[in-house]
Amino acid sequence: MDQFLQNMYSALRDFWPHLVGFMAIVAMITASAHAVLHKRDVRATIGWVGLILLTPLLGATLYYLLGINRIKRRGTKLRSGQTKPELPSSDHTCSEACLKQTLGVERHMATLVELMGRLTSRPLLEGNRVDPLVGGDAAYPAMIAAIDGAQTSVSLMSYIFDNDRAGRAFAEALGRAAKRGVQTRVLVDDIGSHYTFPTIISTLRKLGVPAETFLKSLVPGYFAYSNLRNHRKIMVVDGRIGFTGGMNIREGCMLNLQPRHPVQDTHFRVAGPVVRHLQEVFADDWAFATGESTSGDLWFPSLEPVGEMLARGIHYGPDEDLGEMHLGLVGALSCAHTRVSIMTPYFLPDNAIIAALNVAAMRGVEVDIILPEKNNLITVQWASTAMLWEVLEHDCCRVFLAPPPFDHTKLMLVDGLWTLLGSGNWDPRSLRLNFEFNVECYSRPLATQLQDLFDKKRSVSREVTLAEVDGRSLPVKLRDGVARLLTPYL
Repeated sequence: MDQFLQNMYSALRDFWPHLVGFMAIVAMITASAHAVLHKRDVRATIGWVGLILLTPLLGATLYYLLGINRIKRRGTKLRSGQTKPELPSSDHTCSEACLKQTLGVERHMATLVELMGRLTSRPLLEGNRVDPLVGGDAAYPAMIAAIDGAQTSVSLMSYIFDNDRAGRAFAEALGRAAKRGVQTRVLVDDIGSHYTFPTIISTLRKLGVPAETFLKSLVPGYFAYSNLRNHRKIMVVDGRIGFTGGMNIREGCMLNLQPRHPVQDTHFRVAGPVVRHLQEVFADDWAFATGESTSGDLWFPSLEPVGEMLARGIHYGPDEDLGEMHLGLVGALSCAHTRVSIMTPYFLPDNAIIAALNVAAMRGVEVDIILPEKNNLITVQWASTAMLWEVLEHDCCRVFLAPPPFDHTKLMLVDGLWTLLGSGNWDPRSLRLNFEFNVECYSRPLATQLQDLFDKKRSVSREVTLAEVDGRSLPVKLRDGVARLLTPYL
């Protein structure tokens, strides 16, 4: 027996280099072939293949861990077993005559209507109204008043729903509605629900409000950089009045309370047939999280026109909608003829969006971008600063830094007609990693109103110059450059 073991050990000792070599060749061929077949960026393909060839086992291992995009696969797998709720169709699809009347002389925007229709597979709906609510001091009372006036149903979805003075005011209003017999449902992202402890979920349930979290995380403390989060902010009352935008539910948005970490934001009250799009997204996410269907007239009543606005809901995320909004942003920039105004808290555009911004500006379009001067995520601020030179180098785009409080508003305006509002940011996290919801609106009055708000914010902001960006010290440039390497995950 001892002799047999000695012979086996001797054979393995002599053979293992050949086995390792064979495994290295197989790993090298497999990883290289995968990179060639699946990587869209030629430079990334060359880089990965070069690393794999130079260090076969190490390179193949690193490619397996870091080089394979699992986001869409994971996003699709999450919903693979979900039964989609039965949802009614809309009878207020925009007619050709209505579209021509709304566009007026801006006929070139019809190409954007076509693009967004193809990307979303949702109809553009007529007869809507959208009202801006600037700051939590305006938005929260309006939302709570709507809950207190609810007669049949309230559905609420938020990324962050803190257990603080703002959150408890919402919880109490929802509890009052539930006590009156109103059907209430609350869905909060699991990561977002843990920004305060104890979470608001237990409070809601004690008040008789059915509440659930989206995609429970095993590491709830891993807040800002966790993937596949539900970043949508939607509330629908009686299936008729909707609220959406970028505002979470937290005390920091209530500036009249002088919070420790103040946040400026803009939310929107929505009425008309497009409210159905908000409710559809909630119903889909609620069914995914709980298995319960919210359908029928209680949640989807017949909606009549209440205004002159054309609008469409845009939901996107790391499943079948991956890349949808990215193409939408590039398309909107390509359609612009006169002016583009962008406000976002997180600005980490990729090469395609940077090129679209520069091309629009070099065509003579006035492109203005407002960012916070002091970001709440310092790594994002460093990375964003590292790439500002790319939109400033042609001396066409203009970038402004808004003074505190930190402005969390997400807004895009094109040619005084088209408005994009909602939860999405200009960064890979929103465009690839999270579930988001935006609304596109075709309305001159709304665009004019929001352009006035934008210009007012710009008037108190300071413009960033290329000389200022280039004038950073070498240690700061290195810090910002290293942060930029993390852009796909920030």
